[in-house]
Amino acid sequence: MLIDTIIGAVGSVLDKVIPDTNARAQAKEELAKAILQDDFQLALSQIQVNQEEAKSENLFKSGWRPSIGWACSLTFILNFVLFPIINYFLVMFGHQAILIPFDTNTLMTVLGGLLGIGGLRTIEKIKGVN
Repeated sequence: MLIDTIIGAVGSVLDKVIPDTNARAQAKEELAKAILQDDFQLALSQIQVNQEEAKSENLFKSGWRPSIGWACSLTFILNFVLFPIINYFLVMFGHQAILIPFDTNTLMTVLGGLLGIGGLRTIEKIKGVN
């Protein structure tokens, strides 16, 4: 994680600059808090932008998130539900299975982002934001 890398790099400098163990630990903790607070504020700002976009009557502004959500949902259903069932029945009745290659890595990345599988909710829970 980027935060760990930054804290590790600055922490090694703090190890050389601050000889007192307690003061060094406190400085590292303050650094970590500052970095997390900046990330948290950035996430809150993005949430506010998202809310304003969703309020818009213009479909071009408010409709792009739902369209991506529906596209990911349909692709997920096709790839993991419908195509396996269709292939099962095709093979069962002696036909060739339909093999349609999907880039599921990209699909899961986008779908995970839409579903919020990225740790931001964990940060919200830690900070006490509902």
